[in-house]
Amino acid sequence: MAEDLASAPRNSYAAAGVDTAAGDLAVELMKSAVSATHGPEVLGGVGGFAGMFDASALLGYRRPLLASSTDGVGTKVAIAQAIDKHDTVGQDLVGMVVDDIVVVGAKPLFMTDYIACGKVVPERIADIVRGVAEACSATGTALVGGETAEHPGLLGPDDYDMAGAATGVVEADRILGADRVRDGDAVIALGSSGLHSNGYSLVRHIITNAGIAYGHQAADLGTTWGEALLEPTWLYTLPLLAVIDRLGDAVHSLSHVTGGGIAANLARVLPAGSWTEVDRSTWSPAPVFRVLSDLAGSSLESAEGTWNLGIGFFAVVDGAQVAEAIAAIEAAGIPAWQVGTVRTSTRPDGEFEQGAKGVDGGAVRLIGAYAN
Repeated sequence: MAEDLASAPRNSYAAAGVDTAAGDLAVELMKSAVSATHGPEVLGGVGGFAGMFDASALLGYRRPLLASSTDGVGTKVAIAQAIDKHDTVGQDLVGMVVDDIVVVGAKPLFMTDYIACGKVVPERIADIVRGVAEACSATGTALVGGETAEHPGLLGPDDYDMAGAATGVVEADRILGADRVRDGDAVIALGSSGLHSNGYSLVRHIITNAGIAYGHQAADLGTTWGEALLEPTWLYTLPLLAVIDRLGDAVHSLSHVTGGGIAANLARVLPAGSWTEVDRSTWSPAPVFRVLSDLAGSSLESAEGTWNLGIGFFAVVDGAQVAEAIAAIEAAGIPAWQVGTVRTSTRPDGEFEQGAKGVDGGAVRLIGAYAN
């Protein structure tokens, strides 16, 4: 049982707002979900000071390189808190962290998570971590540890934020990246489930200015606004690893379309001096993007640097094997289509997005009009 804070001694930890018993209960509620992600490589179980992972399997690599990533869910958690629904943001966290690792061709090994909250509500924390664990299982990642920290006075009783970090491994001579990309390579788009976990500050700004509550029905979306905006991020790790295994050296680079939008994220995985044009007419952005743009009184094009607009990932592959790559991706249940071709010839006149986040990459611009 949680401590009775009202009867706690005046200068005790409980009186300061930290309920250690609630934290212990939260661990008990999440333990089975976390343990389900553990294979024989995980040692020590749940609750240790450090998660342990047996790395002896890496002895089979010629030159194993570790890949790491860390991220959070951003202000999407504010919507989860507003409608008291917490079982999907864990998948968003795994999508943002683990799917960054596969960009270099790495297989994920293990992940840890961190939740800071104003008050530990065991059932809420368990819902969050259960979502993390289920998504870890879906990506072949062991959830080896985590931390829940109670920060009364800094966060409100119903407020929380979350972050995670993951580690994977890739053979040194199998790393994917811009250096593998060649003239004539095909740029394949992989569809998204919706907004994923980026651009939610803009989403919330639009919703607030329109006077909409998250519990209101969104007629064009077939559900409430809150439920529509909490649609979880698709997980791309296992489908992409399967494509890499199937096509081998024909897969040259991958890009996770997250913060920064479409063109900037693709430019990061193209070599300097190359360029491509992404043809908008090859896909139709999902209704959630159109409805939000209409509410904002703006165009879809104006959001291309903020939202994914229906593309969650890019794969740059040998142009001769584009059909096989698309078939392999779609066999995993993710829509895929070619949006462009990489060129190293003289770039056409006009404005291109070139590189991003400190990477001197290729040049990308979007052309045409979106399909209806």
